[in-house]
Amino acid sequence: MNDLGLVGYGVGAAAFTALLIVFAIGYRSRPMGGLLLFAAAVNAGWLAVSAYASYVDDFPALWVQLLETFRNGVWYAFLLQILGFNLKAQGLIRRLGLLIFTVVLLQGGLLLGFSWLETVLGAKPSREIMLAGQVLLAVIGLMLVEQLLRSVPQEKRWAMKYLCLGLAGLFVYDFFLYADALLLQMINPGVWSARGLVNAMVVPFIAVSAARNPQWSPNVYVSRRMVFHTATFLGTGLYLLAMAGAGYYLRYFGGSWGIMAQAVFLFAAGLLLLSLLSSGQLKAKLRVFISKHFFNYKYDYREEWLHFISMLSEDSSIPLRERVARAMAQLVESPAGVLWQLKEKHYVPTFAWNLLFPEGLAEPKQSPFLRFLQEQEWIVEEGVEGAAAHPMAVPEWFGQLKNPWLIVPLVHRESLVGFLVLARSRVGVTLDWEDRDLLRTTGRQAASYLAYQEAAEQLVQAQQFAAFHRFSAYVVHDLKNLIAQLSLLVRNAVHHKHNPEFIDDAVQTIDHAVKRMQRLMGQLRSAGESEQRECFDVVTLAHELAKRYAAQQPLPEVERKDQGSVRIWANRERFGTVLGHLIQNAQEATPPEGRVVLRVSKEKGLARIEVEDTGQGMDPAFVRERLFRPFDSTKGLTGMGIGAFEVREYIQAIGGDIEVQSMPGKGTCFVLRIPQGEAGGAQIEEAKEAVS
Repeated sequence: MNDLGLVGYGVGAAAFTALLIVFAIGYRSRPMGGLLLFAAAVNAGWLAVSAYASYVDDFPALWVQLLETFRNGVWYAFLLQILGFNLKAQGLIRRLGLLIFTVVLLQGGLLLGFSWLETVLGAKPSREIMLAGQVLLAVIGLMLVEQLLRSVPQEKRWAMKYLCLGLAGLFVYDFFLYADALLLQMINPGVWSARGLVNAMVVPFIAVSAARNPQWSPNVYVSRRMVFHTATFLGTGLYLLAMAGAGYYLRYFGGSWGIMAQAVFLFAAGLLLLSLLSSGQLKAKLRVFISKHFFNYKYDYREEWLHFISMLSEDSSIPLRERVARAMAQLVESPAGVLWQLKEKHYVPTFAWNLLFPEGLAEPKQSPFLRFLQEQEWIVEEGVEGAAAHPMAVPEWFGQLKNPWLIVPLVHRESLVGFLVLARSRVGVTLDWEDRDLLRTTGRQAASYLAYQEAAEQLVQAQQFAAFHRFSAYVVHDLKNLIAQLSLLVRNAVHHKHNPEFIDDAVQTIDHAVKRMQRLMGQLRSAGESEQRECFDVVTLAHELAKRYAAQQPLPEVERKDQGSVRIWANRERFGTVLGHLIQNAQEATPPEGRVVLRVSKEKGLARIEVEDTGQGMDPAFVRERLFRPFDSTKGLTGMGIGAFEVREYIQAIGGDIEVQSMPGKGTCFVLRIPQGEAGGAQIEEAKEAVS
């Protein structure tokens, strides 16, 4: 039994089996992919049989030699197939292929013939011919690899070079093994046992080359993150093995100081390993090395895009400006950055991430440099000239920053939302086209986030102003009504100032006006706060309103259809003002000899309140299109067009609805339906919670 051979060929068989599984999972019926899959399977089978032959002493060597010859023939077929796709002289390829396979068949025939002579006739044929044949097969393999590497165009050589390096390594090792055996008339056991490990080392080269050739590679995705962590893990393992060997050497040769020296050395090695694993600069350089040498493109765009969007959309407790700066900086391994945005007529720093800058920096909105950024969307790099057709001068403030590197424009819909200044990358490389394209694309996405945030802030501000203007309109409308009442009082005072009853009514009117003004002032001071609500009787309020508006003709009348109280949940003063608007509008639309009737009743759990008049009425088109439109009035300069709008808004706010029945020349009836009592208040609160 050869333990070294068992381990070496076993490792090689496991490596090619893993490669075979990867190819089999991603196989998509491509001819070249199928041939590569078959070659990997034959190579794995040959290595497995060789490992078993090393374990069993009496295993026939003929099977191992035949499988090795067949394995060479399959790799030749794969290389010839690739050459056939890259050379125009198809006839030459066919003749070369026939010649090579003839040699392979002759070698197989020699192996069978020698075995027959030795087994049946008992003769001992010379092994030199067989070893020379194996050397010839290795030379043929090297020739095919050299022709493949020479024939592919320069721009496609990067996709083939790892396959050529891997297979060339196999054939070179075979050449060395059999040439040495041919000279010494025996195969070196150590070289033979190491052959399996050599085959295992070739597997990563074949895998990388397969990933770079989509026309014959399997459809298997290899994550950059997985490669990065695997490389880190392997590097850590090799480092620990080396340090363990060095520690053993110190202990073995250190004499009485050996144990102490070993302990100190291993502790220092552990600290060094931890510092290397935590080094951001080393990680960044490793990522660049892996992307540059093992992948078609420098970036895994799917992963980069998902990570970028995740950073922009993460916890909203982190300001968006910080998320944008960090996300853009991490794309190029930059440790710091400053975000500039437009404020009035200048672009100024609005957020700094790990970067200090002098106070008072600003760049005019119309500066040539910013026009260049907006028009060309050019990423400015320190020490690299801009577009040749658009020379530009970098502003002076750029040199005042600590370790400046890039200026990335953030463009949204052809408008410059801002730009980002990034510090020098940890990797210390010059940008290529992939870096610039990625920064330009992600910059547009970041700009859209910033633009939408600014639009949302402006919308909130506009809504606040709209709410304030609406409330101001209500206040002005109430003041107009108060002024109208007081003006009427002043006009009547000329004729009735000596009448005690008039004086009493005047005092009550003034007292009511003062209270309403105080209520308006209180609402102004507590703007935005929820109003206090209570459960009150609408019938009692109706009588109070009829008395309050009795100074104007026709006098309001109160009618009841049901006995008992009719209670609703609302702010009593506010509801009285709203109902007073309807009464006053009815009086103004009705001649003195007409009627204004206020009816209160119950209807299926609702309070029904009607304000009916016998005035001029309204046509259906006016009710449908103009009645509840704010700032649209038929009263000329004396009206504001806010009363009916306020009535509808408040009635709906307390859970009710409003209906208008009107005909020109016959009058109008406003019908209010409002939930009764405490149940109505509970329904309102539940509706608010459902909306929120």
